[in-house]
Amino acid sequence: VQLQASGGGSVQAGGSLRLSCIGAGRSFKNFAVGWFRQAPGKEREFVACLSWNGGMISYSDFAKGRFTVSRDNAQNTVYLQMSSLKPEDTAVYYCAARWMVPKNEASEYTSWGEGTQVTVSS
Repeated sequence: VQLQASGGGSVQAGGSLRLSCIGAGRSFKNFAVGWFRQAPGKEREFVACLSWNGGMISYSDFAKGRFTVSRDNAQNTVYLQMSSLKPEDTAVYYCAARWMVPKNEASEYTSWGEGTQVTVSS
């Protein structure tokens, strides 16, 4: 499945952004989607993921209470709503897909989209 992430930008601390991940193909609704991020000089890290039907959701500790992942299978889109953003959230954010069951590990995902840059200024 092909993925395209969008919605990044520059915001001030405390602001919000909504990232979108659009999947190509009718089978996208069967794929679990994960969000990951990578800051300069750091390893890629898990942000959030959800199952094909949104019934299973997982967040990293830093995302809990601030980020919300959701999906609209009719639109082939998965969203990552980010609120109360902090400068340390600055990174390139990626969406990735795997069949049905979400995982927290990047190595478990078979398809990746291009990243979208999120910059949070203090």
